[in-house]
Amino acid sequence: MIFSRLCGTGVLPAFRLTIAIAILMFAIAPFNAAIATPLTCPDGMAFIPKGTFNIGSDTYYPSEASASDVTVESFCIDRHEITNAEYRQFVEATGYQTVAERPIPKEQFPDLTDEQRQPGSIVFWSPESLQQLTYLSWWHWVVGANWQHPDGPESTLSGLDDYPVVHIAYEDAVAYANWVGKSLPTEAQWEYAARGGLDADAIAPRKQYAPTNANTWQGIFPIFNTKEDGYLGPAPIQSFQPNGYGLYDMLGNVWELTADWYRAGHPDKGGSFNPTGPDRASSFDPKKPQEGALHVIKGGSFLCAPNYCSRYRPEARESQALDTGTNHIGFRLVRNLEWGNLTLNQG
Repeated sequence: MIFSRLCGTGVLPAFRLTIAIAILMFAIAPFNAAIATPLTCPDGMAFIPKGTFNIGSDTYYPSEASASDVTVESFCIDRHEITNAEYRQFVEATGYQTVAERPIPKEQFPDLTDEQRQPGSIVFWSPESLQQLTYLSWWHWVVGANWQHPDGPESTLSGLDDYPVVHIAYEDAVAYANWVGKSLPTEAQWEYAARGGLDADAIAPRKQYAPTNANTWQGIFPIFNTKEDGYLGPAPIQSFQPNGYGLYDMLGNVWELTADWYRAGHPDKGGSFNPTGPDRASSFDPKKPQEGALHVIKGGSFLCAPNYCSRYRPEARESQALDTGTNHIGFRLVRNLEWGNLTLNQG
């Protein structure tokens, strides 16, 4: 209507046409603004703006080999790791039983005895002496260990409601995510959010080991921890300062599961939009050839130290078996943004 009144029936000179278009754009501006303005993120989640960055790093480990110009659409992400209290609500509402609470499937491991197939999970125990110290000797399969008994069957969650839930296998995280209407972050989403708006080079690993910055291992892993940060194991959520996006414990405390399958480096991600990583058939970790397809975990944990692990960087990554949890792996979730009546689907 506005445009037709200005134009009439004749051909407008260039300057009159320019004015007409400007008025038309002004008239429909409120409509455009309504579509272009995202709805508020749910309580407990932070808004992460769309951005382009270089994923990974070529400075530390080949498994982190970078890819440039990776773009992620805006999204919401949990400000902190999912807690024991939050996971308990899910279990009480659904009756869900985690992988660690189920007997090991006989069809999957036919050579195990019934006793060996008892439910359990993997727990860190610090060696009592140097004589007991061999590679990975600090990890123990403990019958009865699970999210409700994080250190073994005699342990409980008393006083731990606001601690991150652990002993969570991949399908346990997905089940919870489906229940709350969210999803696990892709590695690109997680890494971009973990940077807090900073370039990777601005996040110095040495600073992350400072006991005031993150829940890390102080001392010599795995035999001596000074507990300078106040914690021998996981810390309650929000115990340390958040990053630039208001996210807590993106580095340290517990490792966090992502949706991506693991493969060394970031092949095929350069110049991509909302990348989701390789498919399951392509997933492989040359350090764990016997384990087949694995998922990416990010962020390091309370067990990482300067002399071991050294994964306190957003671009750092590790692989994790699908059917195994430990007492230092948890998760947080993301949700896609809705724009007006349009929904941006996660890639």
